[in-house]
Amino acid sequence: MSLPIRIEKARVLIEALPYMRRFAGKTFVIKYGGHAMVDEALKAGFAQDVILLRQVGINPVIIHGGGPQIGQTMKKMGLVPQFIDGQRVTDQETVNVVEMVLAGQVNKEIVNLINRNGGRAAGLSGKDGPTILARKRTHVRPGPDSEEPELIDLGWVGDVQHIDTTLLELFKQSDLIPVVAPVGVGVNGETFNINADAVAGHVAMALKAEKLLLLTDVAGVMDAQGSLISQLFLEQASKMVYDGIISGGMIPKVEICRRALEAGVKATHIIDGRIEHALLLEIFTDQGIGTLVRQ
Repeated sequence: MSLPIRIEKARVLIEALPYMRRFAGKTFVIKYGGHAMVDEALKAGFAQDVILLRQVGINPVIIHGGGPQIGQTMKKMGLVPQFIDGQRVTDQETVNVVEMVLAGQVNKEIVNLINRNGGRAAGLSGKDGPTILARKRTHVRPGPDSEEPELIDLGWVGDVQHIDTTLLELFKQSDLIPVVAPVGVGVNGETFNINADAVAGHVAMALKAEKLLLLTDVAGVMDAQGSLISQLFLEQASKMVYDGIISGGMIPKVEICRRALEAGVKATHIIDGRIEHALLLEIFTDQGIGTLVRQ
């Protein structure tokens, strides 16, 4: 390795040093999903990133998705996925598959990935503890002007009612990295499938996290010209939603950021998980790579 390359590597470490000092002892909640869970190089990079965070004294908490894996398993079992307004209809047979895939297959793959790369991780679902108490979601579809809104039963799809942080606080006192499947439990023991972004937001709020980071398959929040916005304030975000600049699947992500910030989370980030070492680039560099959403 040439001397200029080694000097450049030293500069990178120097740039990261103040961030390491600032965030030591803080909790980061990371929603892991999308392409970063599929590409082998990105998977290894993600594992290395969270291990490094733990090594410098940061407490990462990982909430993962798994929609494509659920779809693949259902197809193998001869089940046909159904969606209404982008939300998975989850009957009893489907929720059994969801729990098997998320809390079993996907969760343990991520745990094993971190362990194989030199870290120490342990998996749990929202039913452990129980950590995620959920309630049934009622989906409302607006009707035409002359009709009442339509209430749609999505089955065992839930919203977060309460996060019990007992187990997650125990992880913080150890060197283990918690990996949480977004499966909740109802008051009568029912299993609920919950959106992973929403779970990450609620966990960040409950833990009073320093940061909430949402890994996505887009660069971040874009302006009207299609350019990345590196820093977005909530007031700007509300106007961009009203103007239709922020639209589609980005709206609920920005809403989750808003709720987290208003509940005391210091900063929220929407970043491109398709970039190798996206977490380190966003957290430990001056410019970052995604969109920082803040008050």
